[in-house]
Amino acid sequence: MDKARKKALAEEWKNRRPEMGVISLRCKETGETFLGTAKDTKAGFNSIRAKLSGGLHPNKRLQELWKQYGEEGFELSVAAVLEYEDPLEDHSEELETLRELCLAENPKAVKIWK
Repeated sequence: MDKARKKALAEEWKNRRPEMGVISLRCKETGETFLGTAKDTKAGFNSIRAKLSGGLHPNKRLQELWKQYGEEGFELSVAAVLEYEDPLEDHSEELETLRELCLAENPKAVKIWK
């Protein structure tokens, strides 16, 4: 790959606008809902799936349910999407505020991780 193409791809990656938001994992059997934030929702789901499948997720209750019911026992969804302008800006506080709003709407929901 030539340098110009490599530079163009790096610039494209840097300026991409992944979907940011609150991700939700709901156990179909128990109805328990776990909410987390993600700066890239697709990558967030992939990361959580990998940790749960490997038995390495820090949320013991979520890990226990995953072990018992498997991935097919969960409904994975994006609970809320964060609208933003600058992809290079840190949106952590906005994501946390959005998650708090989702938690307020669903009193039975808990954070995936603290």
